[in-house]
Amino acid sequence: MSKFKSFTKIAAFGGVLGLSVWAAYELTRPPYDGNAGITYGTAYAPIRGSDVDFTIWYPASPGGRAVTVGGNGVFYGTPAGRGAPHQAGRFPVVIISHGAGGNAGQFGWIAAQLAQQGFVVVLPNHPGTTTGNASAEAAVRVWERPADVTAVLDELTDNAKAYPYIDPDHISVLGFSAGGYTALALTGARVDPERLQRFCDDTDHGMSDCSFLAHFDVDLHSFDLSPAGQDLRDPRITDAVIVDPGIVSTLTAESLAKIAIPMQVINLGDEGTIPAGVDAADAASLIPRAHYTRVPDTSHFSFLAQCKPAGARILENEGELDPLCDDAGAQSRAEIHATLVSLIIGYLQRET
Repeated sequence: MSKFKSFTKIAAFGGVLGLSVWAAYELTRPPYDGNAGITYGTAYAPIRGSDVDFTIWYPASPGGRAVTVGGNGVFYGTPAGRGAPHQAGRFPVVIISHGAGGNAGQFGWIAAQLAQQGFVVVLPNHPGTTTGNASAEAAVRVWERPADVTAVLDELTDNAKAYPYIDPDHISVLGFSAGGYTALALTGARVDPERLQRFCDDTDHGMSDCSFLAHFDVDLHSFDLSPAGQDLRDPRITDAVIVDPGIVSTLTAESLAKIAIPMQVINLGDEGTIPAGVDAADAASLIPRAHYTRVPDTSHFSFLAQCKPAGARILENEGELDPLCDDAGAQSRAEIHATLVSLIIGYLQRET
């Protein structure tokens, strides 16, 4: 549940003058000549009583305006084409769920690659656990995140004219950290509420989750966590990729054994170095069609965007609890990303 701090906040222009300045600025952007287009949407989420924002990356032809997605003082962004023409046809969908405190812009590095390989990629920003909009209380309500994804899928599949380029019969989910739990829940995994209530009692999970909750005086025993045990499966999802899933130890063996779809489960790190809080080896062994793999010479945060040279120092000054820019071995994050792109896209191409 790493919580990104204020360094990721985006200042907005105010009022009519600000909008005019922004529109003029957009016109100065160079034309885009690549194959990864980007657009944005919203979906009404009943569990929130409000809209969930999402980003869509899609297979594009050159055109539109060149933009950089997700960059800030800490992380590099990813080039994309705002308003680039869609390539002809319908394409399989990959929903990506970010970790707690993260955001959709963090995963442009893989979303762009997926779009270039013929996938439509949809990234919701989960209210209450998104950069600049995160709280300890919201992080506890884990059952809201899968409901966000279902709301976004409702928007996409119920409005075919607005999204003619998606193939509703091929929908994958890719989740990282808290998003890994989210993806598992969407495939049928269910939390044991009592186990979740005891999650921070006395176990060292090797993650900052419980430290974060304690910092804000949040006690899991003071919450009604029974909604976490409900069935949150979305039957439209045809396969999944799970990376370092959060609260994996709270999932029931019975629900994991009933997951029917194919699944790639990935842990980042060598055996013995993976934090207990995200070690998915045991869970994967219970899922009938899961394939488990470890990616050596990596750390949990290797799945985030590449850091800029000053990124680690900025994080330290911001008081960030987690080493978001650290990787485990001699590989650069760019090299790690190349390995992950090959692994994940190869799997999804085999399953679609």
